[in-house]
Order: sequence, then structure tokens, then C-alpha cells
Amino acid sequence: MARNYPLERYRNIGIIAHIDAGKTTTTERILFYTGKTYRIGSVDDGTTVTDWMTQERERGITIVSAAVSAEWKGYQINVIDTPGHIDFTAEVQRSLRVLDGGVVVFDAVQGVEPQSETVWRQADRYGVPRICFVNKMDRVGASFERTIESIRSRLGANPLPMQLPIGSESNFRGVVDLLTMQAIYWEDEQGREPRIAEIPADLLEEAQAKRAELVEKIAEHDDDLIVKYLEGEEISLDELKATLRKTVIAYKASPVFCGSSLRNKGVQPILDAVIDYLPSPIDIPAARGTKPSDGSEIICPTDENEPLAALVFKIVSDPYVGRLAYFRVYSGKITQSEMVYNSVKGRRERIGRLLRMYADRREDVSEVLAGDIGAVLGLKESSTGDTLCFEKAPVVLENITFPDPVIYVAIEPKTANDQEKMGEALHRLAEEDPTFRVRTDEATGQTIIAGMGELHLDILVDRMLREFRVQANVGRPRVSYREAITRPVTKINYKYAKQSGGHGQYGHVVFDMAPGEPGAGIVFENKIVGGAIPKEYIPAVEKGVKEASETGVLAGYPVTDITVTLTDGSFHEVDSSEMAFKMAAIFAFKEGFQRGAPVLLEPIMKVEVSMPEEYLGDVLGQLSARRAIIEGTEIRPANAQAVHAQVPLAEMFGYATELRSATQGRGVFTMEFDHYSPVPASVAEKILNR
Repeated sequence: MARNYPLERYRNIGIIAHIDAGKTTTTERILFYTGKTYRIGSVDDGTTVTDWMTQERERGITIVSAAVSAEWKGYQINVIDTPGHIDFTAEVQRSLRVLDGGVVVFDAVQGVEPQSETVWRQADRYGVPRICFVNKMDRVGASFERTIESIRSRLGANPLPMQLPIGSESNFRGVVDLLTMQAIYWEDEQGREPRIAEIPADLLEEAQAKRAELVEKIAEHDDDLIVKYLEGEEISLDELKATLRKTVIAYKASPVFCGSSLRNKGVQPILDAVIDYLPSPIDIPAARGTKPSDGSEIICPTDENEPLAALVFKIVSDPYVGRLAYFRVYSGKITQSEMVYNSVKGRRERIGRLLRMYADRREDVSEVLAGDIGAVLGLKESSTGDTLCFEKAPVVLENITFPDPVIYVAIEPKTANDQEKMGEALHRLAEEDPTFRVRTDEATGQTIIAGMGELHLDILVDRMLREFRVQANVGRPRVSYREAITRPVTKINYKYAKQSGGHGQYGHVVFDMAPGEPGAGIVFENKIVGGAIPKEYIPAVEKGVKEASETGVLAGYPVTDITVTLTDGSFHEVDSSEMAFKMAAIFAFKEGFQRGAPVLLEPIMKVEVSMPEEYLGDVLGQLSARRAIIEGTEIRPANAQAVHAQVPLAEMFGYATELRSATQGRGVFTMEFDHYSPVPASVAEKILNR
């Protein structure tokens, strides 16, 4: 199948932002203006295209990222609308992993909010160039200047204002385009036909000054342009756009636009900017993978004639068509009915129906080429982060790493009939969401589900009830504690020897254990020299260490942040086996852990509370009572204050209700996981006794 558009006319972009900044509303306007919908969808009315799940429409929030394809001025734009709530951070992460560019939406009243910082950092990590859209310019307290200043100070970015708002708050009517020096007004109800006009006389002087500043900032990034600028020569519009494009793709600047998506103002210039400044698949460096056999690097150029390299970034259980896998093709092409190879699982898969997704609607295609995003039905083994390639040219693309869950609840089916259905439902939901974990508690036999927050688990239980028709009783949310050691332990010597007629079992290991870096997890280092333990048994030792770390000695919580170094050991020609070395490692780990002065760790959350100034004292008092460390306060527009604090997750249950009653419903808070920290002795005692 020939391409509808040449590769340089493709844009894979994501709409990312803090919760409630207007991502979904902006996406709906993009679909409307590109002719994909004939009616503007509304979040409040539950008629949006990308928020198609029942839970999303009821709550007015985005839960799962949705992919839609649109066309604008001869370009194909694949848009992914992502959630803003921190509980669904995995959705943002996996979307950013496969995108070439991002549109970051900011609330013109609030400026940079906590989740804006998180998504900005994630975009930095995945090397995603981005443009900014300051939304909600029609609201009371909106300020374009203040938002740009907060992008500069809080994100450490280089924002370039591309527009000047005409009017403010309820009088916001349009914008001045600083590159073309034209005024753009949106006057009809749906904002379909922007009117181009002269710049109002009262804004002309300011616009000229801002344009001169913008031209200088763009010219700084190109030697030829800076010479022209310094010599006072005129720089053409095409030269400015070409240089700005290169600057954005090199992550050196982020153009900033403004508007009001809800009032249908300012969206078309964003679409133009996506085309003008964000990269196509061939503008970004080629994907890099590794060869499964020896770990050597493989470059995967964006070309459909090269060997296949595609990344599965999302699995969805569709109630009508079954298991749907979203993927991005980096190199080569995927054709319907062909056999591909999953290099992570080492399994062959047949490609079933290939689809171009349009949120929850779809159209069939015969192949998906390099640089494009598609979905496939019929993959049985593949899951999030797996690479699809050809068996003769295997490659593994960099996987997506997700944070560990911090909260869990016990769940049990109401009837025997629900028992089997619940197992199936949990398996399907865990396949879809890599931050959702299911395990069985060995001590009680209960099924435990773990996730990123109360809302996350609430949505998953709700989906079990509606999509899978499973009735279940759910326990109270509990905190996912961790265990760690506080001092190094050397020469942990353990010999596992069993003799039982015929072959015996013999494994002997000598470890050193030391506290690791926060957030490092379990790090295993092999420092065996001279073959004291043969190479083939080392993976078994590492497996034993990882298995032993799943349950600590204080209260059976997982162990984290430990470096285990294998320094010595011995083996028996006949009796040694992988099993024996694994068992030796398990017992050595447990012994070393007990000697390392173990402590209990608890998740500490980064919390921001916003409220009117008069409630500041009450809010600070509430937080202090919850073992919070107050990091500072910040004055916000409209006589509001924001408090930044670090609070243990265990103390945050029920906080929403308490905050509402203390601030007459006017206080709001956001929280996200920050780090693990030792639990104070008095609190640890209560937890261990429980």
C-alpha cells in the first residue's frame, strides 16, 4: 500500500499536561477543525471522541491515552491524548516513548502545575521536542506573561512567545502573530474561519518590540542569521521558520502560543505550528536497538525497505474485537497476515487485522509503514514494551520502564461463580496496565491488587464490575511499604549442601551487601575471579537474590535499594546445580539482610495544596498533623496560596474530605510519588505489631 503522504509529512504528536488544563478539549477542537468530526465534543456533556470509556465520561477525566489520526494542510497527524492524573502516569510514559513531538498545554491562570513538571521531565527523558499552548485565556486571572515566566523558572525551559493576546479574560478576542505581524480574530461561534486583520493601534508598539526580541532569540541559534541580524539586514519569514524548526528539534527552545480551546479560539495556529516546528519521523535520530544474541547496537533507520523494528506500547482488551495491541513502526513495515518475531519473548506471532485507530473506532489497513502508528488484532504473546521484528534480523528496542505501585487493596469475589471471572478480568487488566500488579498473599490466601493511587484502583475495580461483570468485595487501601538495610555486611558465607542417595545438591556463595542508592532497587554485581563459581551458575545466583528480595524479614514487604556483590564461593563437579546455587543465594540473602540492621521504608509523596489565602493556617496545621515536611509556600493569582510539602502516603488517606471541610470546598491538592524513606521507630512499631 503506497503512503498517503510522504514520510516528511507525518507528525506523531501527544497532547500532554496537568489534570484539567484542557488537553481533551484541545484534542476535540483539533479533530473538528481537521474535518474528523462534524460536531464539537464536550467533556462536560460526555460527548468527546478521545474520552470514550464510561468512567472517563462520568468523571470528566482522561484515564487511557487515545490515538486518533487527522489530516491538516496535506499532512497526516497522529495525535495521542494523554491523561493528566498522576495515577495514570504509565499512560503518559508509554505515549511519550513512541512520539516524535509534544504539545504541552498550560492553564493560563495556574501556570506550571506539579503534573506539568512531571510530564515535562518525562518528555526530557524520552527526548521529545515540544511546543506550548497556554489555554483558558478567557478565564478570570489568566496571564500569558506570568505563565511564560513560570515555564522559564519552574521548568528551566527556553519559552519563545510566538503571539501576543488581544484582550484578556472575558474580553479575549484573538492574537497577534509576531512572525507575520498580523492580528487573528475568532468571531464565529465555532471558530472555523479565523479573520486576519491589521494589528490594533494600541498593541502595535508592543508587538514590534516583542517581534524584535523574538527574531533576536531565533537568530542566536544560526551563525548566518546572527550576522544578518547584527548587520541590520531583513531576515525572511522562511529563514526564521526553518531556524526555529531546527532549534525546537534540538530541544533548545519551545515556541509558546495562546488561546481558549473551550471558546474555539487559537487552535488552528497550534496545528500550523505542529507542521512548522515539530519533527517528522525522519527529522529525529534513528531508533537504536540491540542484538539479542550479543547485545551489540543496531541502528533502525526510518525506511520501509529496511528490516522490521516495531515497538508495542499499549495493550487494550476491547469488549468487541478482543486483544488489541498498539504499536509504532520505527523501521520496515508490518503487513497483514505475515509472521513476525517477538524478540523479547522469543516467540513467533501472526499479524491479524491491521487497524488505523480513531479513539475507539477503527478502519482496516493492509500494512503500516515506518514512522506510522497502528494497531493489530490477534497478537497472543506480545505485551507492552515488546519488540516485533523478523526472526532472521532480530533486534530489541529499548523497553519502557514503569514506576512500582505504592498502594494496594485485598479483593475477593462475592460468589464462586465470580471467582473464575475475577481471575480472567485481573489478568486482562494487568496486561493492559503495567503499573497494576496482582499477587496472592501466601499468609492469608487473599488476592492483592496494587496500583499508583486510590483513584487508579477505584477505576480498575469499576471496570471489573462493568466490563467483566465481576462482583467483588474490596478491602481498605493499604500502603506498599519496603524493607532495606542501613549498614553494609561483608563475607556472608552460605553453603547449601544436601545428600540424599544418588546425586546430592551443593552450592556455596560468599556475598557482600550494602545499602544502595535511593530508587536503585536490587543491584547484583558479580566479582568472581578465577572461576570459583562456573559462569553458568551465576544467573542462578542472581535469580536467587531477586527471589529472596521479594519478601523481607521484618514484615514480609519487598526489599529495595540494596547492592549485592558476589565475591567468592565454591562448587562440586557432580553435585552442583543451578537449583543448589539459587537456594544458597536465597539463604545467604536472608542471613545478610538480618545482619544489616533492616528498617521499614514508606513511600513519601510530593504534595501541593492550593487554597484561598485565609485558609493557609488551617491547611498547614492539617499537614503538620500528618507528619508533613513543609518545603515552602507560594503566592498564586486571585489571592490564593500554594503549599509544597513532602507527606508519607500512609497519612494521606481521607485527606481530600478533610481539606474540603477546612476550606469550604475551595482547596484542591495534587500528589505524586517522590521517594521511599525510613519509617520513624514509633510508627514502625505499630505497623509491625499490626
